Amino acid sequence: MAGLTGRMSTVVKAKVSKLLDRAEDPAETLDYSYQKQVEQLQNVKKGIADVVTAKKRLQMQETSLQQSVVKLDTQARQALAAGNEDLARTALERKNVVQTELQSLDTQIAQLEQQQEQMTASEQKLRTKLEQFRSKKEVIKAQYSAAEAQVRISEAATGVGEEMADVGLAMQRALDKTENMKARADAVQELESAGTFEDLTQIGPGEDDIDRQLKQLSSKSEVDSELEKMKAELGSGSAPAGELGAGGGEPSASAGNPAGEQAQQ
Repeated sequence: MAGLTGRMSTVVKAKVSKLLDRAEDPAETLDYSYQKQVEQLQNVKKGIADVVTAKKRLQMQETSLQQSVVKLDTQARQALAAGNEDLARTALERKNVVQTELQSLDTQIAQLEQQQEQMTASEQKLRTKLEQFRSKKEVIKAQYSAAEAQVRISEAATGVGEEMADVGLAMQRALDKTENMKARADAVQELESAGTFEDLTQIGPGEDDIDRQLKQLSSKSEVDSELEKMKAELGSGSAPAGELGAGGGEPSASAGNPAGEQAQQ
């Protein structure tokens, strides 16, 4: 079960990675990276400002303590001059405490100054790196845009792009439909010429194949009968012609002259 779960997790991660890779735009990624570096630079500047502010506060406190040292020293001298040794001792004790605080402040101010210098150097390095990245980013974006345009032009010219592939498939489907329609039209015309389809425009029932064959046989019988009749008339046509000529009146001169000529010879 653990192996199956691990495999499913790997498959899901692979699918998500593929989807993210397809959705990722290098130009947007570069701009986002540049923006994050700008934010880091701003944070460094803010940190430097905070360090300088803290240092200024300590320096102001140091100035106040220095003034207190001078004041306590003056009071101690005045008390001692007045013969009040205890008051002078108290003033000197306070002076020592203030001086101890001044030493601690000096250490803290020195540390803040060192931190400020380090952060300033880091800010300068980050600024230089950011400027270099910005220039490189613009170059990469321009190269990517040019490559993307070249790919689109090549895909459009060769027809291997997704859009051109869809257009090619649509054209192929149109050609297939056209060929199918032409073939169907030819088939309908052939069947219509062969008399397979009934004439739907005529009134009453149409003729089927059997009717046409019977009609052809009947027509052939009539032709054969008429032909035999004509043959019979032609075969016996001399006798009836003579009878018609005798019953018609006197023979013509052209008909009698050849007979006389044959008798004389």
